[in-house]
Amino acid sequence: MGTAQTSPTRPAQAKVARPSTYDEFFFYYVRQHLNPVNRALHVTGTVVGTGGAIASGIAGKPAYIPAFIALGYAVAWFGHFVFEKNKPATFGYPLWSFVSDYRMLGLLVTGRLGSWLERARSEQHR
Repeated sequence: MGTAQTSPTRPAQAKVARPSTYDEFFFYYVRQHLNPVNRALHVTGTVVGTGGAIASGIAGKPAYIPAFIALGYAVAWFGHFVFEKNKPATFGYPLWSFVSDYRMLGLLVTGRLGSWLERARSEQHR
């Protein structure tokens, strides 16, 4: 039926089997975040969204919580559409993506994300 569109700014994406476990999904998730600007925007969105939501709750302004969560997602999705040129995994896997945002942030902060990125890059070129 349809074929992947390719261009200098939008590389073809191989059809990936639907992940059946969280471990399979997380590897897929990492492959969707190879662009360093996209990852930086994810960190920014996660920290600002979470921090703002927590601060709103502490300040007794719970009405602001959804706005901060939306802001966090908007920043991350901007990274996908503009820099990574792919569709956010959140659209198909909302819960696993939410968990993976924090897992990726934790791996980044502890210096352990590099090995995941290397593996994802090597599999991308197969």
